[in-house]
Amino acid sequence: MGVAAIFVDEKVREIVYSEVSCDNHFGSRSMVLLRIFDMAANEKAPVNSGGTATAEPKQLPGFKPKPPALLPPWKVLLHNDDKNEIHFVVRTIVELTPLQETAAVQCTVEAHKTGVALLLTTHKERAELYRDQFQSKSLTVTIEPAE
Repeated sequence: MGVAAIFVDEKVREIVYSEVSCDNHFGSRSMVLLRIFDMAANEKAPVNSGGTATAEPKQLPGFKPKPPALLPPWKVLLHNDDKNEIHFVVRTIVELTPLQETAAVQCTVEAHKTGVALLLTTHKERAELYRDQFQSKSLTVTIEPAE
């Protein structure tokens, strides 16, 4: 067994290696790296509660991270139809959205009188989800950009 010292990141590391007694297919001996020891006795990697080493993120001086950008708003529009009863429409709105019963009644009456009503405004992915959920209940809901 042999020992060699090398410099990595300005720290001395000790490499312990061993020669293998068997020959490889070229007829020469092989060297196997067993382990690397950190010789910096006073430096220890920070350890989290799970027992794994973690590094603290470095922040550049004067750098302020930007808050995440808001997603563009989309309208969720309820359309009037002659198939469904008003009570069913109100119950479905309350079931699928955060709207309370009074707001659901107002939206349903507006859609009945004018043909369409704005249910709510949200980001595109959630608007698509609402559209699909209302379609599964046989109600007509469309989405469009709010801007």
